[in-house]
Amino acid sequence: MEELIKITGLCKQYMSREVLKDVSFSLKKDMILGLVGPNGAGKTTVMKTLGGLIMPTSGTVELFGESSPKGLAHSRSRMCFMIETPYAKQNMSARENLEKLRLQKGIPDKSRIDRALELAGLTDTGKKPVKDFSLGMKQRLGLAGALLSQPEIMILDEPINGLDPEGIVEIRELLLKLNREEHITLMISSHILSEMALMCTDYVFIRKGRVIENISAEDLKRRSHEYFLIRADKNDMVPAVLQNKLGITDIEVDKDGSVRVFKGFSDIRLISKTLFDNGIVPLELHLNDADLEKYYMDLVGENGEEGGDNV
Repeated sequence: MEELIKITGLCKQYMSREVLKDVSFSLKKDMILGLVGPNGAGKTTVMKTLGGLIMPTSGTVELFGESSPKGLAHSRSRMCFMIETPYAKQNMSARENLEKLRLQKGIPDKSRIDRALELAGLTDTGKKPVKDFSLGMKQRLGLAGALLSQPEIMILDEPINGLDPEGIVEIRELLLKLNREEHITLMISSHILSEMALMCTDYVFIRKGRVIENISAEDLKRRSHEYFLIRADKNDMVPAVLQNKLGITDIEVDKDGSVRVFKGFSDIRLISKTLFDNGIVPLELHLNDADLEKYYMDLVGENGEEGGDNV
């Protein structure tokens, strides 16, 4: 797939505080990339850097293959950003707000308002003032404003934060529609992994300003299924013994050397005995039925970080 955004070695430091530390990942065409992490992890800082609101201390950002100041500025015209809560005149209707925004952005084509309202599901709001909108409707109005410029990429910071269940479903369905039907590539930050799992094609997990995992939704789903976790005194020998002695092939080795045995085998006692008989001492061997939430907590730790992510 075509690479639209490439971040390499991105660092940001305020005085003695490191907010981002060697962050690297890419966003490819048609992806829905979930930038996931606890509050204070650095998600918003990454997005503000992409939007040109923050200058990095070091590292590079490429947008549509451009990295020069002029090239980045031009590329950002092909993107939209919802990093702060969208502003709207509360006594004006959705259409009136979009007309005001269209003029501010210098967009000559008035028909874009109708298209944006249609995409956001706000065509029936008529003259209803924004002050009477639900929070979900206000968020959809913010997305409609972003759609006026016909972006190829949308960067959204916590678009479902604070919404009720109905509002969350509305935003989720809208974002999926924009991706699948309008072919808009999305980067979404959130700490609500259960919702992200229903949308994202890929994930970047970030903690304390560092990328701790970059994984596709397919691989994440696989790793969140039921499996045996094995840690032994000779981790490097475990896969070969399991394959040669027990015919187990659905195996994955973690970065720390521990081994995951997936579907197709259920006798934990036979695994333990086979390892021991081949000179390997199992130090930890148990069934793990982790879901996506537990996978997330295993990555970021039980408590995450304190404080907000608003720098």
